[in-house]
Amino acid sequence: MVGVRLGLSEHVKDTCAIFSLDLDEEDMNSITEVSMKGRDLLQVIGDCGDESRLFAASSPSSSSAAQSALAISLAAERPTRRLVEDIERILREIRSDSDPDEDSIPQFSDAFAEGNNITTTDNFTLSGAKAALYTLGKSYRLGPKISDWDQQREQWLRQNPGFPSQIAAGKPKILLVTGSPPNPCDNPIGDHYLLKATKNKIDYCRIHGIEIVHNMAHLDHELAGYWAKLPLLRRLMLSHPEVEWIWWMDSDALFTDMAFEVPMNNYKGYNLVIHGYPDLLFDQHSWIALNTGSFLLRNCQWSLDLLDAWAPMGPKGPVREEAGRILTANLKGRPDFEADDQSALIYLLLSQQVKWGNKVYVENSYYLHGFWTGLVDKYEEMMEKHHPGLGDERWPFVTHFVGCKPCGSYGDYPVERCLSSMERAFSFADNQVLRIYGFAHKSLSSPKIKRIRNQTTTPLEIMEHIHLQDRIISS
Repeated sequence: MVGVRLGLSEHVKDTCAIFSLDLDEEDMNSITEVSMKGRDLLQVIGDCGDESRLFAASSPSSSSAAQSALAISLAAERPTRRLVEDIERILREIRSDSDPDEDSIPQFSDAFAEGNNITTTDNFTLSGAKAALYTLGKSYRLGPKISDWDQQREQWLRQNPGFPSQIAAGKPKILLVTGSPPNPCDNPIGDHYLLKATKNKIDYCRIHGIEIVHNMAHLDHELAGYWAKLPLLRRLMLSHPEVEWIWWMDSDALFTDMAFEVPMNNYKGYNLVIHGYPDLLFDQHSWIALNTGSFLLRNCQWSLDLLDAWAPMGPKGPVREEAGRILTANLKGRPDFEADDQSALIYLLLSQQVKWGNKVYVENSYYLHGFWTGLVDKYEEMMEKHHPGLGDERWPFVTHFVGCKPCGSYGDYPVERCLSSMERAFSFADNQVLRIYGFAHKSLSSPKIKRIRNQTTTPLEIMEHIHLQDRIISS
């Protein structure tokens, strides 16, 4: 609206002329659905043109005082409490990452609406809706406390021998977990690259006998964004007792060494395997000492306890903001923003090192996480000098596109650079799979492929005597 105030029944033609908007049936249904969740604002605050018409209709100066008094009286009688409640409801919906779930929206008491104050642990004062959200957030739990998971799981495995926790050659059963938003990407091409990243993970898991789950559901309204992995990991642990390790991997991370196999024998006695640097963690307390974009968590009581200790810093709103301030004050180089899962884990391991430290394996002998900017332009050099199966800087196991948001509308790097680099990483990895079948990409920047080996009438004479890794390397 420009230069005019529109009432309920006036300026109808002007409104139609200004807003030539055609709403279809779907639009009307959507508006009705949202409207039904609120109160009738005509009853709560009245028609927004009331005050103008009230004074416009008043007689000259003799009645202006009476009309003013009437306007003040009408305003005083409006139910301001209900207006406060509506504002609180709107704030809660704005904070939600998805459509509001009426069953999960808490009801605030009148005490909070009237301005009850709460002081956070770092001496910030909150009132009203924020105070209520803070109180609710502080009571957050991932789920009912479980204290005997190891015993429950051991008994279940004995009773269900058809679901062993190991696969061929005595290797532990691993479940790779990744995920993406439930809605289409803001950038349409982002869906294409999410598909490529998922295909990449499926290829690696198929080659190495790993199961995979791709999640697209918000399991917990409080732990959204980068925190969403925590409730998912817990649910998968409890639902799949036959799985020995849960392996989380961000959707923007790609396997780029399809032959490398995680050395699980190195992790006997450990429950968390995560890429990082011990000196940055324990000596410098750096906020980038670890990376939670790719890590392995053993299915055991210790891991459930870790998730229970980790999650309380993640509920949306004042609790996450408070935790962010604490993390920034205690971790070197951390910018001032709300708590993220990576910083929270680092802080937890530092502040409770005796409790958790001896079960955490900080891995850097290979690239469980490899930062993409220093890798994607070196792929051709790697192919000339080295071969798959190394997993380190010579042939990185994982290339992680930290700071790129192909599915979002923002990021730390130009979208064009991110997408072209992801294309190169995908082709670099995909070539290692295609070569098994006698094909390869024409270039790392092209989706087109070419034949690199002639077909034979006796393929099994050679293939049955060659291991998969050897096939990838020798090709």
